[in-house]
Amino acid sequence: MSRVKRLRIELKGAVQGVGFRPFVYRTAEELGLKGFVMNDSRGVLIEVEGEEEHLERFLIDLNLKKPPLAHLFSQGVDELPPAGYKNFEIRESEEEGRKEVFILPDIATCDECLRELFDTSDRRYLYPFINCTNCGPRFTIIEKLPYDRPNTTMKVFEMCPDCEREYRDPLNRRFHAQPNACPVCGPWLSLYTPSGELIAQRQKALELSLKMLKEGKILAVKGIGGFHLLCDATSEEAVKKLRERKRRQGKPFAVMFRDLSQVEEYAKPTELEKALLLSPERPIVLVRKKKELAPSVAPGLKRVGAFLPYSPLHHIILRNLPFPVVATSGNLSDEPIVKDNEEALERLSEFTDALLLHNREIRRRCDDSVVKVIGGSPTPLRRSRGYAPMPVGLPVKLSKRVLAVGGMLKNTFALGMEDRAILSQHIGDIENLTTLSAFVEAVYDLMGLYEFSPELVVCDLHPRYETTRWAEEFAKERGIPLLKVQHHYAHVLSCMAENRLTEEVLGVAWDGTGYGDDGTLWGGEFLLASMSGYRRVFHFRNFRLIGGEKAVKEPRRVFLSILFHIFGRDAFGVIDLKRTGLKEKEAENLYIAWEKGINSPLSSSVGRLFDCVSSLLGIRQQLSYEGQAAMMLEDLYDPFVKGYYPFELRDGEIDWAPLFLAMLEEKDPRLASSRFINTLAQITLRVATELGTRKVCLSGGVMQNDPLVSRIKESLEDKGFKVYTHRRVPPNDGGLSLGQLMAGALY
Repeated sequence: MSRVKRLRIELKGAVQGVGFRPFVYRTAEELGLKGFVMNDSRGVLIEVEGEEEHLERFLIDLNLKKPPLAHLFSQGVDELPPAGYKNFEIRESEEEGRKEVFILPDIATCDECLRELFDTSDRRYLYPFINCTNCGPRFTIIEKLPYDRPNTTMKVFEMCPDCEREYRDPLNRRFHAQPNACPVCGPWLSLYTPSGELIAQRQKALELSLKMLKEGKILAVKGIGGFHLLCDATSEEAVKKLRERKRRQGKPFAVMFRDLSQVEEYAKPTELEKALLLSPERPIVLVRKKKELAPSVAPGLKRVGAFLPYSPLHHIILRNLPFPVVATSGNLSDEPIVKDNEEALERLSEFTDALLLHNREIRRRCDDSVVKVIGGSPTPLRRSRGYAPMPVGLPVKLSKRVLAVGGMLKNTFALGMEDRAILSQHIGDIENLTTLSAFVEAVYDLMGLYEFSPELVVCDLHPRYETTRWAEEFAKERGIPLLKVQHHYAHVLSCMAENRLTEEVLGVAWDGTGYGDDGTLWGGEFLLASMSGYRRVFHFRNFRLIGGEKAVKEPRRVFLSILFHIFGRDAFGVIDLKRTGLKEKEAENLYIAWEKGINSPLSSSVGRLFDCVSSLLGIRQQLSYEGQAAMMLEDLYDPFVKGYYPFELRDGEIDWAPLFLAMLEEKDPRLASSRFINTLAQITLRVATELGTRKVCLSGGVMQNDPLVSRIKESLEDKGFKVYTHRRVPPNDGGLSLGQLMAGALY
């Protein structure tokens, strides 16, 4: 006969707010087991008692049949003497102890809620805040752990009897769905004029909003993690008006489509891109255009950032419009996304014709995520809503609790504990007091959620990064050590971390700029890197960035610099200045600045070499946003072009002079851009072959270029190299904080 046993099971991971307790309750009931399940500060605690074979089945089901949104990171099982439990129950949460629960991201509306949303007989018909344990807001409404309704911004809404009944029923899919609500007891919509006058509420507010969008108006709409600015994506007049009001020159807008069939009307997503569009994270996915929307949506580009509705309100809006909508972040360019009603009325009114608000507070800003298929793999370019703050596992165990503050552009920061990294949502470019304040607010917020007190702070080596300055002050105030990590080493470590590598690799870290050990601006680096450090083994030949920051926004300055390096003053006989838009006197002044090194720092940046090619080919002489030239060159790439330009490797340096001398003879921009990208792949193969290191990690913002990464992988893998790329964090500076955590592992 089987004997009665009692097991105590401790589960850690993303196990709160996913329907885990009702799942455990149902499983125990089906097997005739007794005991209890409860949330605590570490995760989920289960005590279960019964016959041995039933307990074995229970443990198997716990892992094989768990809710789809649950992620287990550890499972501890201890046997205890039987306690004589009479039944199985769900107990109230305990808040004591170290906070180790992982908070779920905000999840797109599930199919069951969607069916109810558009069912005229359902009590939540067209209710913009419908949700259940399988979907809805999490990260943006939680105030503290454990994840219970009193600890969320939903605490101000008292549930009606019907919602309360669902909430208390372990067999209902809304059992302990913390945002549970309905039109009787939950949040509602309000429509305001830009001057702050109330126009309408609830259903009427929604109807008037739809009418205004159909009339070509611009609306600010409060969503899950902040505001969107919405307008008709097929109306050039509306989109141009939005660009003017938002002061956003050429940077592409994201477009929200009603469903996949509407995406396919305007674009040609691959099967993998379709899967990403439909995933519960609902990121913006970069897909190839088929039919033009308004020309100002993504000017000069062959791709558009497409995404599908992820909140009930989005679904209602898109179902009632005959066109897709531009859905861009509700902010002025280079500022944090707006999240509060008063803030929206103050900061977004000048952009909009009306503001559609709701009265569910957003606890923290969380912008939309952006994903692109690069080298055959889905790669985040911005990791935020839907993904953050899910942890990333580390291949090493941290001896200290580490705060890594990231870089200046595309900032994320990270909390490191034991073998896990919790990366923040996308914060943005930390270039002014407003964005620095948003960064500081987010750091203290996430540390507060986890009751996290760092024992080490890690930052970038660049002395002028606002994040570096803040880290210096923070470490000094707390009396804890500060570690500064070279930018490109952090990029390589980031790629190593997510691929669980600790041994030596060849790190190829290419980007726009990063502060080097020698005080120059690196950006075209080959590093032999491991957990114990790195060695710069090859880099692109340095050139001057004439005018410093101005060169970042004017590819023509980089082109002239390259010509000056090759020809000296004779460069003026090579170039037609009219193509660059520069007058003769301006070009002469640039030559003097180059010759004397006046505000013209040395750089090895591959990102800037892309800019140079853009200017040389007459594609862009000035940029309206970061990465514009590289994106346009990527669009010109022809996979059937197999040739490449000459280059030279000597004394750890890659000389680009032969490359550009050959390119000056090229007449076809398509051939030139394709051969340039092929040349970069060939350079990587030559360096890897010369060094012999078989594992190669690709990182840095330049590695957002799909044909480049594809060609590098193809070239190296054909010769037996193993190539590692990013799949969980961005290759750009949004992934730096993960690499910084890795560097902190051996401090």
